Amino acid sequence: MAQGGLAASSMETGALPSVATIRLLSASAAPTTRDERLTTFGSGCHAIPHDATCRSSSSAWWARRGLHTSAAAGSADGPAARDPSTLRNFAIIAHIDHGKTTLMDRLLAACGHGSAEDRAMDSHSLEKERGITILAKVTSFTWGGLHLNAVDTPGHADFGGEVERVLGLVDGCVLLVDAAEGPLAQTKYVVGKALARGLRPIVLLNKVDRPAATPERCAAVANSLLDLFVAAGASDEQLDFPLLYASAKQGWASRTLPPGGAAPPGDAGMRPLLETIAAHVPPPATADMLGQPFAMGVTWIERDPYIGRIATGRVASGRVRLGDRVRVLSHETGGPVGEAEYKVTRIGKRAGMAKIQLEEAVAGDIVSIAGAGAAAIADTIANPAVSTLLDPGRVDPPTLAMVFSPNDSPLAGRAGKALTGRAIGERLQAEAETSVSLRVGPAADGGGAERYEVQARGELQLGVLIESMRREGAELAVSPPQVLLRRGEDGQLQEPLEEVMVEVADEVAGTVIEALSLRKAELSDMTPMPGTGKQRLTFVAPSRGLIGFKSVFVNLTRGEGILNRVFLQYAPHKGPMEGVRKGVMVSVAEGRASAYALGELQSRGTFFVSPGAEVYAGMIVGEHTREDDLDVNPVKEKKASNVRSVGSDEKVSLGAPRLLSLEDAIGYVAGDELIEVTPAAVRLRKEILDAGARRTKAKRAQQSQQ
Repeated sequence: MAQGGLAASSMETGALPSVATIRLLSASAAPTTRDERLTTFGSGCHAIPHDATCRSSSSAWWARRGLHTSAAAGSADGPAARDPSTLRNFAIIAHIDHGKTTLMDRLLAACGHGSAEDRAMDSHSLEKERGITILAKVTSFTWGGLHLNAVDTPGHADFGGEVERVLGLVDGCVLLVDAAEGPLAQTKYVVGKALARGLRPIVLLNKVDRPAATPERCAAVANSLLDLFVAAGASDEQLDFPLLYASAKQGWASRTLPPGGAAPPGDAGMRPLLETIAAHVPPPATADMLGQPFAMGVTWIERDPYIGRIATGRVASGRVRLGDRVRVLSHETGGPVGEAEYKVTRIGKRAGMAKIQLEEAVAGDIVSIAGAGAAAIADTIANPAVSTLLDPGRVDPPTLAMVFSPNDSPLAGRAGKALTGRAIGERLQAEAETSVSLRVGPAADGGGAERYEVQARGELQLGVLIESMRREGAELAVSPPQVLLRRGEDGQLQEPLEEVMVEVADEVAGTVIEALSLRKAELSDMTPMPGTGKQRLTFVAPSRGLIGFKSVFVNLTRGEGILNRVFLQYAPHKGPMEGVRKGVMVSVAEGRASAYALGELQSRGTFFVSPGAEVYAGMIVGEHTREDDLDVNPVKEKKASNVRSVGSDEKVSLGAPRLLSLEDAIGYVAGDELIEVTPAAVRLRKEILDAGARRTKAKRAQQSQQ
């Protein structure tokens, strides 16, 4: 009786039953079958009983909140929204490193879905290593009788396509801004996209516990945000945004700025933010859509080795149940794709940190559906009676392209497994199916059937793709990144421009301005940052001038500067750039680099290899001190002789080599060069390995220009 009274008390008070309580109930019921078990939503989260004793109580608890559980005996189904008025769909948008994922962790913990690790939503291995969000992710939790679908978005400009697509899923957003840094380049980008969608942002000034987040600074940031909204064409309703203050790291939010940035009294945690979301984010405008045929726009595509392709999106109308017949409408043609009809084999979503299965989904909810094997991003999955394609929304086009091809160097095949062009092409096509802003097609240069042009938003997006393929065992050769040019309406050649915002110390500001000016950048704003000894500089620069600038910027600022960039627009081409990079030293021999040879060549430049490294003819082994390339022999050994000489035992002193990472190589490689990528190494090489053939090609190019 004591155990039953404890469970009943927790149900009546509206609190989720604890794991310990459910275990007591389970023990008293003495479950002996597979059906009598617990389904735990996430690590250390609340548990929902599925045994005969507790199923009715659990269902009643969810029903009081406008939710229900599946009635299928023994299923692991969790809550699904029955009434669209109980739904709230929102996204968290911000500039990189302003605290989106940390805030999501605290919201989940406040609603009973705590996790033992930070950045729990960053499940990709590269996300954990780099500390950034690469892929947008959606999860759900309940609070105050509402079912909240929350989307965590990337903050880096290269993954802006993910933000653009997911904004079509939600009815509101939380704009997160660092209270000390204020709005930066990506902040402007996401604000413009959110306002264009008609969303009414909730502004949250984060990191107010930092000493730099003074009341004066917070007021200045709020004013700059208001100016930003006005400049982006916000309506009167959008300008009337709620303003909150928070420290996501400490796990609290407040409607007023607490003195000294300390946690406000009362330990309200994230309640003020959750209350604001519940009041400010409208429910899906689908009250009259439940009776209409089912339709859902596809936002994400995932692959499961057991159940096939999984399409995630927001249900626009009607409802869908397991076993329903649907068809797929292509966003390109507007007509059906693949088979005439498909059967829905699974419906699911994420609750906290766990994935749950549902029996049905209704209009306004964000769910994942399996069975529609032909569905792609931006397609529509709908009832067979539906013939109208849902608007997938506009996504900005890619601005950068690289050509992927099989590795044909003398060292090919020693470390990788996926070596053929076919394997590389299949992997790239699979990536294009799951990425919003990535495009894959045959190379336009006609260099062969196994060459693929990959178009993306920036160097980082391409670098993440190459690193993922490398870790999967692929060997490939990658061309230098090239910006995608286009012709304007007047026929004039245009190139992509980016807004570049840097924060540097006063003493290096002039050097940074000079370096960007050489890359055709124009200074548009210079703002001193009082009390910091720094300046915030804003430039408009062509994308091709920024390729490889990150490493230059780090050297100029000694690692103490901040660089942010975001796509701005296409504009007339700014002409050629001169003297951006020096020449390279190219090996003319094959073997292992010797200390003797490197010591003799040390005065000619900086090396990318160390003694003992394997090299081959055509491989780039260093950077020349001049702008022209230099052919060298790094494997040369000192001649052995039986005659003793004064300098025979001289010690060779070599400087540390400049080891290029994958990102460094992408930014460094030039037009007639390639990046050789293997699981064991990243090397630079000439596209034509033979030195004589390179000279012949260069002469022919000069003759054709004359």
